[in-house]
Amino acid sequence: MNRTLYSLVGYLLLPILIIRLLVKSIKAPEYRQRISERLGFIDSIPVPVIWIHCVSVGEFRASITLIDELIGQYPNHRILVSSTTPTGSNAINQHYGKEVLHLYFPFDLGFVVSRYINKIKPDLCLLMETEIWPNLIHALNKNDIPILLVNARLSQRSLEKYKKFAPKLAQHALNKLNIIATQNQNSANRFIELGANADKVVMAGNIKFDQNPGADKVLTKKLKTLIGKRKVVVFASTHKGEEQQIISAYLKQKNAIDALLVIIPRHPERFNEVYKLAQKHSLNVIKRSSNKACQDCELLLGDSMGEMMSYFELADIVFMGGSLNNTGGHNMLEPAALSKPILFGPNVFNFAEISSDLLEQHGAIQASNAEDLFNSIATLLTDTKVAKALGLNANQYFQSKQGAVDKLIEQVRLFLH
Repeated sequence: MNRTLYSLVGYLLLPILIIRLLVKSIKAPEYRQRISERLGFIDSIPVPVIWIHCVSVGEFRASITLIDELIGQYPNHRILVSSTTPTGSNAINQHYGKEVLHLYFPFDLGFVVSRYINKIKPDLCLLMETEIWPNLIHALNKNDIPILLVNARLSQRSLEKYKKFAPKLAQHALNKLNIIATQNQNSANRFIELGANADKVVMAGNIKFDQNPGADKVLTKKLKTLIGKRKVVVFASTHKGEEQQIISAYLKQKNAIDALLVIIPRHPERFNEVYKLAQKHSLNVIKRSSNKACQDCELLLGDSMGEMMSYFELADIVFMGGSLNNTGGHNMLEPAALSKPILFGPNVFNFAEISSDLLEQHGAIQASNAEDLFNSIATLLTDTKVAKALGLNANQYFQSKQGAVDKLIEQVRLFLH
């Protein structure tokens, strides 16, 4: 596939993309808001701009230390942070308010990205992780705007998909980037295998290790009051199908689990679905949004936004979701930073190196399925020495890998003096 065919497919899919947003808005009304931004209808920004794109909440949280550094290093620039999802948008606005600019990311169509770029006229564009958008990259390159792919990662699965379906398209896009700053050497090797010029690829490390995650103490205290003195097992960022597995396994081993379960679905539009699932299984479930005490309930549904770090702070054990299904796992580093024992399922290909390192450093446990997961939970709840050692090992690993943000700022300085 070349860029012309890619663009043609994009134009044909545009009505479907808009309809998809409207369908999503049935459960999450924010998806129908500000669609014009996604189509490039935005106001001009009359000041110098550094543009950083973070797809969703996870990418944004990881990039906070980098954004903070850019704000400090380049006071004459405004930082524009774009996102794709409403949850990402909310997280950006809640964290920074008016300290940064925020817009939704444009659809990757020629006329859309050209209009968008002409309005914001960035001096530099930073794309996070695997955000390889051929038309956007082409338009930025055509306008002599430097583009850095930062915290870049490429799994073996993604490499094989690109090689199978769009090798030339990917290669051309990669070589219009000025720098590909990867999380690890494996990703660096894969980008080169996909066709990136080796002199564009640098191994900067993973900025997720440079996070300074801390919980809101007032919020944590409030949650602690609602929960009481019980032990807490947090199931973070769960996906469709995982909650069913978790609840079923819990019911089988209920007598061995003397703790409150906290399930926090990854997507807010699924909160009610998970609540009904818990009720269907006759669990004593309370919604966090109800502000009701949960000293005697079996399950607390984390259905409020922006409170994940407080849940982690209160947790005795943390399970990272997206790993009992085929999602590929979620960021294990926030609980590692708080010295929490971490568990995850068999599918963690999005975090292959981090999960492997954590296991090697005895900082996490990998479960083969939900039943195995609850066996480990039961053990850790009774053996506090093992649980504490897991958390300390995870934290030690987290601290040993810091420094990526400094390396990325060095790359930025090559283009912004």
